[in-house]
Amino acid sequence: MIFVTLGTQDKSFKRLLEMIDKEIEKGNIKEKVIVQAGFTKYDTKNMELFDLLDKDDFDRYIKNCDLLITHGGVGSILTGLKNNKKVIACPRLAKYKEHMNNHQIQIIERFADSGYILPLFENDDLGKVIKKSKTFKPNKYKSNTTNMIKLITNFIDNN
Repeated sequence: MIFVTLGTQDKSFKRLLEMIDKEIEKGNIKEKVIVQAGFTKYDTKNMELFDLLDKDDFDRYIKNCDLLITHGGVGSILTGLKNNKKVIACPRLAKYKEHMNNHQIQIIERFADSGYILPLFENDDLGKVIKKSKTFKPNKYKSNTTNMIKLITNFIDNN
């Protein structure tokens, strides 16, 4: 099963759902696709869409999915990584009015450069990225929270 989460941004991210729908129609996605669409309204016969899932259902879909396709939100990406899931992340872009700016590009680049996720940028072919996900072995995510807290504490103590 593929789980898609578009986050809780109050802007539509229909572009990603259209890409997924096309890959289902082409036969490149055969798995069941469950979507937490948030504020994105989209009509399809190919995916099961929910506006917002409660925490238990969300956690169950994360736990049971073989692949997580998500926007470039840090929380969504980290949720997938902490659950040892293969993650494809696609940034919301300002030019499509999906977000206020393009910071999700940099977020996705950092996670992809570290070998944690597969990026899906604007001109990438989702079918090719999904095919790559079949053999992709993500690096095990290591949190840097402890080191960050030490750096912040030292900075505060010394200033």
